[in-house]
Amino acid sequence: MLPLVVQPPAAAVSAVVEATRPVSQPSIPAPSPTSTVAPSPTPLPRITLLFTGVIVPARCVQAEIDARNDASYVYDNVRELIQGADLAVGTLNTTLSDYPPHTGCRFTYVLISDARSAVAAGEAGFDVMSVATNHIKNCGIGDCGDRAFLDTLDNLRANGILPVGAGDDLAEALQPVVVEVQGVRFGIVSLGMVEPMTFATDSAPGIAVLNDENLQTAIANARKQADVVIAMPHWGPEDTSDPNDYQLHFAQVAVRAGADLVVGNHTHVVQAIEQLKGIDVFYGLGNFIFDQNWDLAHQQGVILLVYFEGPNYMGYELIPTHVDGDGTVHIAGPDEAAQVLQRIEEASQHIRR
Repeated sequence: MLPLVVQPPAAAVSAVVEATRPVSQPSIPAPSPTSTVAPSPTPLPRITLLFTGVIVPARCVQAEIDARNDASYVYDNVRELIQGADLAVGTLNTTLSDYPPHTGCRFTYVLISDARSAVAAGEAGFDVMSVATNHIKNCGIGDCGDRAFLDTLDNLRANGILPVGAGDDLAEALQPVVVEVQGVRFGIVSLGMVEPMTFATDSAPGIAVLNDENLQTAIANARKQADVVIAMPHWGPEDTSDPNDYQLHFAQVAVRAGADLVVGNHTHVVQAIEQLKGIDVFYGLGNFIFDQNWDLAHQQGVILLVYFEGPNYMGYELIPTHVDGDGTVHIAGPDEAAQVLQRIEEASQHIRR
């Protein structure tokens, strides 16, 4: 539910929701008449995490990058917001490699971007990128998929971005990325279920396959190393705001396995939000950067801000966005933002268990 609508800077409408799960608070014993007052406990650090929808600087976006010889322009209106987060996480659904040829500005399911977009994402402030996605091995020429895929991982790392959800084999793909922020260790895992050709095996590179066993294993791996565990599944049917039965199932598996937060993507439109056993599940954040400008719903998404005090989850904020056909992202104006939040609210009410 989205009970509170506020008016933040830049005339954007967002929804701010406080956590409803119990939050532990340090207790201060009352002083006795003969004792001295104990010093106040050190305040827990306030930490902001940021998540975006799907990032695909391919096709017509790549053509615009070629024309400008610059990939950074897509972030001009949101760079300050990304850089202001303590930990910024995106979802990449294309290769970022100079190896395969570009497809040009035309419709194709082969989504190819070059390494300039890795540089731009790093400069914009991203720290982690979920790569357990269905177009991450796009190329279509012999072993080009593996080559471009591994090149993408290298290009992300070279620009200060940690890829999660992929590796040289399945065991590596199931390992978390653990980032320490102000003394709190955040463990992120990512798994995908959409395109079998991208799946890692015991002896081949690729993404972590989303199934019950792998999801439980990945979360258990993260729990051993982190204070807060975040699961990022790439799941569900495209073009609908209503999560399907598979998404509802895997959300339950993630929560039961010990995830503290679930942030999904893939569907290219915003999806519902659900709370399971006090854990917030965001089924899909829509498009962040893509050229799908054939209708308004595919040009919309949300930036998700998640707030912590130390390891304690405090709530979240949704900031609706709009992306142009050339990939430029904007904070949505009040009317469009209200429309996006209403779509999420309606989809959330549709969930039945």
